[in-house]
Amino acid sequence: MRPSGRDLSEMRPVSIETGVTKHAEGSCLIKVGDTHVLCTATIEDRVPPFIKGSGLGWVTAEYGMLPRSTTSRMRREAAMGKQGGRTVEIQRLIGRSLRAGVDRVAMGERQITVDCDVIQADGGTRCASITGGWVALRLAVNKLMKAGVITSDPLVDPVAAVSCGIYAGQPVLDLDYPEDSEAGVDGNFVMTGSGKLIEVQMSAEGSVFSRDQMNQLMDLAEKGVAELAAIQLEAANA
Repeated sequence: MRPSGRDLSEMRPVSIETGVTKHAEGSCLIKVGDTHVLCTATIEDRVPPFIKGSGLGWVTAEYGMLPRSTTSRMRREAAMGKQGGRTVEIQRLIGRSLRAGVDRVAMGERQITVDCDVIQADGGTRCASITGGWVALRLAVNKLMKAGVITSDPLVDPVAAVSCGIYAGQPVLDLDYPEDSEAGVDGNFVMTGSGKLIEVQMSAEGSVFSRDQMNQLMDLAEKGVAELAAIQLEAANA
């Protein structure tokens, strides 16, 4: 039995509320169970120096956790003077994941920055950030298309992410914190809405795993991402 009482292949309740901030070109608040992330997208008419003049667009991301997003207060990274390794790794993952679903030629030479701020954490913050980040990106691109700035839709497919793992010897979908902290195997799966893989992060946290178990987790991830993609499209088109 999972601590939450969910079935092995059952996601936590997922909701995405759009237009939650006044100034960002795209914004949403995604809730995956008790993990809540505010995602905003900002359009800028510039690109990093290494692609300037190429005609290609760029999507990047920043990630952070608020001091009381967890059970005890953590110091703001700004107060410590630098970002932690985990933060840097996660925001690079978010940026890579979102770029994989973008036609950068159709986007034109501009940058969209997706900011993901974790308000409350209960496992799966990077997955929720990617999933909500795509919705914020979708809304920002919609504004560009509505204004006639770009004529071809650069977002070729939704991008979403979900965690899967081996908990108490069983493959489970969408780990919350009690499961994540005790899972023998922990994995994060980033995929497109059509089921193509973007990135897989898997590690043996407490026990090794077999190829069959990995395939079982892949099957669970496909199911979860398909559900997330449907929620994304519904939210973005509301």
